[in-house]
Amino acid sequence: MAREKIGKDRPNTRFHGRVESGRACEAPGCVEAGEFRAPPLEGAPQGSDRPAGYRWFCLDHVRQFNAGYNYFAGMTVEEIHDAQRPYAGWERETRAFASAGGDRGPRWADFADPLDAIGAKFKANVRAERKDGRPLTPGDRSALKVMGLEVDADRTALRKRYSELVRQYHPDRNGGDRSHEGALQKVIAAYQQLKGSAAFA
Repeated sequence: MAREKIGKDRPNTRFHGRVESGRACEAPGCVEAGEFRAPPLEGAPQGSDRPAGYRWFCLDHVRQFNAGYNYFAGMTVEEIHDAQRPYAGWERETRAFASAGGDRGPRWADFADPLDAIGAKFKANVRAERKDGRPLTPGDRSALKVMGLEVDADRTALRKRYSELVRQYHPDRNGGDRSHEGALQKVIAAYQQLKGSAAFA
């Protein structure tokens, strides 16, 4: 099967970003087809969650546009900082889950679970077992077992128990005997887990 011959002036149909739009290039004086889209000058329309219409350029003019495009143009230092945060844009509730405006939410939002088949697994994994009501994750419970502590132990008891176990298993306290290094590593890992846990905050 013969391969289609493509000239430099005409990229092939699968060229990245190319859309046969039927529009002319919007660059002044250009007669080429506008097959590559670029963001509008005015940005997204205010008060709308729909994107503004694109501008359409030929390949040469979209390359020229991309070379000079600056997303942060016109922004203050604070706006640029906010836009660069890793979680920027995730603070807003999506329309499907928003409670305002009479939105009923997704179709499955009113799903009944009389046998607690779905909720039971979650409750087993994150269950408030402490008297102070702070949740213990499965990792916290496993770490408490390694440390030999009860679920209601506080931060002071945790530090005290950690010191005891380190003294018990450390080679320097056992005449250089390194046979307990595995247990020591487990104790250190368990202490790190609990130290950073919400239950011991």
